[in-house]
Amino acid sequence: MADAIPVPAELKRRFERRVAWMTLALGAAAAAVTSFAVSPLAGLGVCLGSLLAWVNLLWLEQAADGLARLAKVQPGKERPRISGWTWTKFFARYALIGLALYVTVSRSRVPAASVLGGLLLLGAAAMGVGLYEVLVETR
Repeated sequence: MADAIPVPAELKRRFERRVAWMTLALGAAAAAVTSFAVSPLAGLGVCLGSLLAWVNLLWLEQAADGLARLAKVQPGKERPRISGWTWTKFFARYALIGLALYVTVSRSRVPAASVLGGLLLLGAAAMGVGLYEVLVETR
């Protein structure tokens, strides 16, 4: 099997920034369209979902960067010491999404499907940025 080609850190950071920006841009556009096409509450749900997806992405990046940094700093130890804040960021994103969905379903009139649709915009943003980088940046 061929070895993977290492990706420079700057390319990874640029990709992550583009995905974060694109998630917010797609969320705003989808929320506006949904507000006019379905209802303002559905548009609010899409906006909330895309913001949750954005926070999820940022916390995941920060936690993964922290874990990678700790693994490099302590090469001699068998088990590197990982801070509680790193673990909190890693797992709290699921709790935040779960809490937001619970409140949406149980306490508000915002459709849960629109919040889930907003959450899925992170995947759409990642695919769009990936296609852009393959088709435009590699030329």
